[in-house]
Amino acid sequence: MAIAIETLRERLQILAPQHLEIMDESHQHIGHAGAQGGGGHYRLIIASPHFVGLSPVQRHRLVYDALADLMRREIHALAIEARLPQSA
Repeated sequence: MAIAIETLRERLQILAPQHLEIMDESHQHIGHAGAQGGGGHYRLIIASPHFVGLSPVQRHRLVYDALADLMRREIHALAIEARLPQSA
């Protein structure tokens, strides 16, 4: 079962996002192998002051760290656009 977007939003508050959009795209992946286990497919746009001075890979790691335990079962796929605050 896909988790609620609100759960993702709560977990990402640790990054003090100035902009946060979360889209559940699970419906586009019905029948996909990852959907069989119940893991959701999400797209995320986030701008955070924590990203200043970090490479895109480092920004993604911060997002993955905030959602780490959810990545094991509840999230099958996560597309991340991690922006600097001024580019939100």
